[in-house]
Amino acid sequence: MANKAEAVDETAKINELEFAGQLRALVGPQKALFFWAGVAYTVFHLAVLNIWPIDSILLRAIHLGAGAAIGFGLYTAVSGRHMRHVPWYDWILIAGALGTAVYFAVELEGLQFRAGAMFEPGDVICGVVGLIVVLEFTRRTAGMALVIICSLFGLYCFAGPWLPGVLYHKGFNLGFFFSYMYSDQGVLGTTLEVSSTFIIMFTAFAAFLSRSKAGDWFNNLAVAGVGWARGGPAKAAVVSGVLFGSISGSSVANVVASGSVTIPMMRRVGYDRATAGAVEATSSTGGQLTPPVMGAGAFIMAEVTGIPYGDIAFAAIIPCLLFYIACYAHCDLHAVRSGLRGLPRSELPALGPLLAKSYLIVPIVVLVWAFMNGYSGFRAAALGIIACVVVSWLSRESRMGPRAVLGALDLAARDCLQLVAVCGAAGIIVGVIALTGIGGRFSHLILTIAGESQIVALFFTMIIVTILGMGMPTTAAYAIAAAVVAPGLTRMGIPPLTAHMFIFYYAVLSAITPPVAVASFAAAAMAQADPWKTSWVAVKLGLATFIVPFMFFASPALLGQGEWLDVLHVFVTAALGVVLLATSTEGWLNGVVAPALRPVLFIAALCLITPGTFTDLIGLGLGLAVFAYQRFRHGARPGDRVPLATIG
Repeated sequence: MANKAEAVDETAKINELEFAGQLRALVGPQKALFFWAGVAYTVFHLAVLNIWPIDSILLRAIHLGAGAAIGFGLYTAVSGRHMRHVPWYDWILIAGALGTAVYFAVELEGLQFRAGAMFEPGDVICGVVGLIVVLEFTRRTAGMALVIICSLFGLYCFAGPWLPGVLYHKGFNLGFFFSYMYSDQGVLGTTLEVSSTFIIMFTAFAAFLSRSKAGDWFNNLAVAGVGWARGGPAKAAVVSGVLFGSISGSSVANVVASGSVTIPMMRRVGYDRATAGAVEATSSTGGQLTPPVMGAGAFIMAEVTGIPYGDIAFAAIIPCLLFYIACYAHCDLHAVRSGLRGLPRSELPALGPLLAKSYLIVPIVVLVWAFMNGYSGFRAAALGIIACVVVSWLSRESRMGPRAVLGALDLAARDCLQLVAVCGAAGIIVGVIALTGIGGRFSHLILTIAGESQIVALFFTMIIVTILGMGMPTTAAYAIAAAVVAPGLTRMGIPPLTAHMFIFYYAVLSAITPPVAVASFAAAAMAQADPWKTSWVAVKLGLATFIVPFMFFASPALLGQGEWLDVLHVFVTAALGVVLLATSTEGWLNGVVAPALRPVLFIAALCLITPGTFTDLIGLGLGLAVFAYQRFRHGARPGDRVPLATIG
């Protein structure tokens, strides 16, 4: 019972980190009401997207209105208040959220006819109520940062006549603003279209996969496979990030799912609290970079760029592998320099019975097969959901009966609420950019500052996206930067896939970037570690991925573009480079590396990561020279443990 209470306590801490409001512990009829509302919400989307299609704009209006209504029931306005029931003012918000959806259902034809040209009083009232609902829904689920940014963009629509230079515009009528923003030109635009199709379907897929015990199987397989090695629990966290992370769109969800198992194991074999938390945070964050199901921003990328999602997932394979190779190398080097062992094989899950349950991976195989055969993303997810239910019946432990199916449907609705809010809020920003034309002027400003240098423009982009990501979820950070910054990068001649992948990667990495690093803080809470120290260790572990986006700008081969021999060449050399980068930052290569040699290894790593035969030869030469010196200095079999105090 104590362990269960501790797990609930930790989950509560994570919820406080990931969400601005606090999840209510509803009881009685209200608990049943919102459970069935979540079930109905997911079933509605499954039916509309696969069986009975309806108008796309109406779908978005219902998606947002019903999602917000459920959100107001499940999340408190202020943490710690009204935890067991829904207060009167939230019922008003629920009525307003549902009212906007009803208005669109009744006035759909007229709204489509008037869109962007004229408006009626009802359109304005719906717009005012809709924007209030979206901003409050976003505040509760994603925090104030995104709300403040949306509000500033909204004010810009009216402050334009008094602003100088590129910020100037003539201003807009108040009624026109509200009717325009709560339409398919704003809130109900591209970002919410992605949320109402791809995101809800893949969230449902992840929920069914979790309920079919596939997530537990992935974690156990990782522990059984590498838990016995030196530093095994940390390596298991990395492998689990690859396996489980590929089906979850949230770094914090990954931390909660695998961290409850791997962090205590890491502590047991000798990892300090901060390093244990950092390993889990970094590997969990990488899950959003892992095909076939990446973060929600990847679906928005497919919609914005017109690039098929399958091509985006394929392009992410090599950067994802480099990320996890670097994490694994760090874990191994930290273990060997600290003398950390693995867990006794007798305490690990038996590999044989786990392999006998390999059928649990069938849903992911079905998903990949569907993508490769040209199915749409949400149709592929639907097939994956069916496969989850079917394979669950192959084992009594994982069998999904009616109660488990209903639980998965409700879980899918709950898990997607934050993304619904974020996509709706991002629509406000996209709408303002389209209405005022500030996006084009901002792109021109970036071009002016960067001159002809694409590298300088990318450097500014990295800073902008990282700052955005510190205050809001990955999806919002990507959506805003994609609308504001990406057009300028493509105008400079950077291919759309490269530009958007660059932005997406830094949006994801913001989850482990101080001073606000949600994944690191979540893992620190679970490890009872200092959040700041955990964040900086996580940055060290993910350092290679902070560099790799610049490298796939230099060579499209790192995104799988080009001849397969060229792709293989850059992958092998870049993989060697990220390993050398780990030896530099960990200070170990066949023994302790002297402080003076660490920069040499760092330069060798950069040369190998940078595509090009000449740089590869330099990097290989420097790396071999340092390795030869280390062999000469420490011998062929250095001691397994060196006191940390002796490491420079």
